[in-house]
Amino acid sequence: MNAGALVVGEALIDEVVAASTVNRYSGGSPANVALGLARLDVVTRLHTAIGDDDDGALIRRHLADSGVGVTPESITAHPTSRAVATIGADGSATYRFALGWDPRSLDDLRSPAIIHTGSLGAFLEPGSDVTRDIVRRGRAAGALISFDPNIRPSLIADPERSREDVMALARASHLTKLSDEDADFLFPGTSIESVVDLLIDSGVAVVGVTQGSRGALLGSGAHRVHIPPVAVAVADTVGAGDSFMAALIWALAVEDGGWDGQPITESRLFAVGTRAARAAAITVSRTGADLPSLSDVRSPSPADHGKDTCHA
Repeated sequence: MNAGALVVGEALIDEVVAASTVNRYSGGSPANVALGLARLDVVTRLHTAIGDDDDGALIRRHLADSGVGVTPESITAHPTSRAVATIGADGSATYRFALGWDPRSLDDLRSPAIIHTGSLGAFLEPGSDVTRDIVRRGRAAGALISFDPNIRPSLIADPERSREDVMALARASHLTKLSDEDADFLFPGTSIESVVDLLIDSGVAVVGVTQGSRGALLGSGAHRVHIPPVAVAVADTVGAGDSFMAALIWALAVEDGGWDGQPITESRLFAVGTRAARAAAITVSRTGADLPSLSDVRSPSPADHGKDTCHA
């Protein structure tokens, strides 16, 4: 039985620049997570802020093709945001942005079982107040809360304030996932293991930190497990972390009888991390944020040993 999910955060147009070519895709970390959940057969709605323009229409079509419903309140009078991703020779992406985050309030949450937020939608004002309000009301109503800060340092004017915001949202969440770059920005000089401990001590039931080609570290209660990377030929890394996040939510909240938001066993922690790493590996083997379907994730392993390892 699927658990309905509400994702809150930015949707935008990614302009991907690789060599002499420019391609335009629907993107944004929360929108990618919504798409990833829907492709994993989780009934999913996205609350965002996009324009009533051609770019906004492109985003709505792209999400609808994978079964994501966009709330009517998501359509605003402002232009749709853009991010320009430049792909390096090793497949890694660097970003620059032209965006705003001023979503309308969402009065009717429709009692989702899962609420996910993160990235720019969790930090940029004035819309971050809307995000926090939805998280607060959703948790009070019994929803499982997941959070991925997905920090963009060039858009953070006050690192100390962002650290406070991250900890406030982490304390409100049952599941928090960071990248090692997020962890280094938010907690400079602190080991990945200590960051996991810090977040679990703050009350988060499950914490994940992705470490690119080194895999990921997951923690829950007293358990800590290392998730090895999956070897694939890397096309680019766009959407890898979002794919890991979506699959982690799905594996915890939907698969194997669901999840009550409490700490989990070591064996299940390893199982959900392995599923998330597999999903991220499939995504990096494709161009753009082309997240896997449920049948993709359940098909024989994509591992191609001797190739590059997955970067999530």
